[in-house]
Amino acid sequence: MIKILVTDKLSDQGMQILKNEPTFQVDEKLKLPPEELKKIVGEYEAWIIRSGTTVTTELIQAATKLRIIGRAGVGVDNVDLATATKQGIIVMNTPDANTISTAEHTIAMLMAMARQIPQASFSLREKKWERSKFVGCELHEKILGVIGLGRIGTNVARRAIALGMRVLAFDPYLDPSKLEGHEFQLSNLEEIFRKSDFITVHTPLTPETKGLIGKKQIEMMKDGVFLINCARGGIIVESDLYEALKSKKVQGVALDVFEKEPPFDNPLLGLDSVVAVPHIGAATQEAQSNVALVIAEQVKEALKGGRVRNAVNMPSLDPKMLEMLMPYLVLSEKIGAFHSQVSESYMKKIHIEYLGEITNYDIKPLTLSLIKGILERGMGASVNYVNALVLAKERGFEISETINNRTGDYSSLITVTITSEKEKHIIAGTVFGKKEYRIINLDGNNTDFSPEGNMIWMVHQDRPGIVGKLGTILGSNNINIAGLYVGRREVGGTAVAMINVDNEVEVQVLNELKTIAGIQKLKFVKF
Repeated sequence: MIKILVTDKLSDQGMQILKNEPTFQVDEKLKLPPEELKKIVGEYEAWIIRSGTTVTTELIQAATKLRIIGRAGVGVDNVDLATATKQGIIVMNTPDANTISTAEHTIAMLMAMARQIPQASFSLREKKWERSKFVGCELHEKILGVIGLGRIGTNVARRAIALGMRVLAFDPYLDPSKLEGHEFQLSNLEEIFRKSDFITVHTPLTPETKGLIGKKQIEMMKDGVFLINCARGGIIVESDLYEALKSKKVQGVALDVFEKEPPFDNPLLGLDSVVAVPHIGAATQEAQSNVALVIAEQVKEALKGGRVRNAVNMPSLDPKMLEMLMPYLVLSEKIGAFHSQVSESYMKKIHIEYLGEITNYDIKPLTLSLIKGILERGMGASVNYVNALVLAKERGFEISETINNRTGDYSSLITVTITSEKEKHIIAGTVFGKKEYRIINLDGNNTDFSPEGNMIWMVHQDRPGIVGKLGTILGSNNINIAGLYVGRREVGGTAVAMINVDNEVEVQVLNELKTIAGIQKLKFVKF
């Protein structure tokens, strides 16, 4: 008997799919505290959750029989993916099941904010007739800035156009030619901030998008701009938003999500210009039913030895092959993540060269892992091993591979060359032993570092004093250097450095570092 644990409420239809299987025992145990979960989770082979359960390292380590974690929904930020992957546990989600619900919710929030519908309704319930107080604005011919053109962002843009709005959109992973025939225009962030009457965000919360809209960005915006966040709390800096609302720089905001949830002590809730709801973007009957049905079918199929669909941490391979390829799957995803963080324009061509012993195996999963690593920085958990290639082609990526079984200085080597609109980057990596991931070349410069944790990527002139000044600035901001790796082709030329640091580096610190003479490029990179 295969035991399945369900710790968040699923629709009856989804539960029935699992209960109809005679070999499954389905136990629904809702709202258990972590200490109680830890006592029982070791009995189960599959665990189905929604956003209400946090699957920690401690719980995963206690789940000695667990093979699958099924997340009914998109976000998997409540699951310790690294530990699950290390334990060989498949984590799967349902990336498309609530797309329409979230897109429609965004439009509903947009209209409610523009016409002050919640405020007017509350006023009337207090037996007030304040018609002149609630003068809204039309959406027709207004400019909507859409940040993030995944499936939800694209659906929002289409619905806004149907309302007569003009749409500017930003997505760093999208080839502009892919928008031919659409009625919205691909733009850059600064133009969106300066021109839009309304701005809505549809990105995951990543190191790149955390604090994407703060004081500096709000200052660029039109006076009286409206903002919408139905994506993830933390994309908009709430303290800066509060000040902008108080000063009337921002006329109104519609929030489905918050940095801290529930946000009962959040000062934004005390402002009349805020339309706020409790994270209900996917809370429709259809979406609730869809995510439950989809995750139930996926878990059922995987437990019965069928296809693994929408796995966010590993491709569908037999256990022996997965064990052989796993180190290179991790490496290729890290290389992809590295590329996505140092590239400054949308990617056009991706060429992967596989060299040595690794070519004796099927390299398709490695390519999928690389593409997943590239896209995940901007699209989050909606990217997985099943849809990565499709999403890449939708964005206009030209992907090619070269396979060469000769061995050189390394038994196996993966070299990835990415040509973007404005630049070209080459990153080569290998694996020592089973888990020693190494980047051995950056843009023609020999290096030798492990892509782990928090790092600073720096391109600079090879001359004395630069690293010392960098260390001084980091030290004055209480950021400790844990490791330093420098590669160069010639003395006095251009060098590349990777600096391990113990903490994340804030934008203001990076901007201070960029003022050091001789530094050409510098970015914070997180693995």
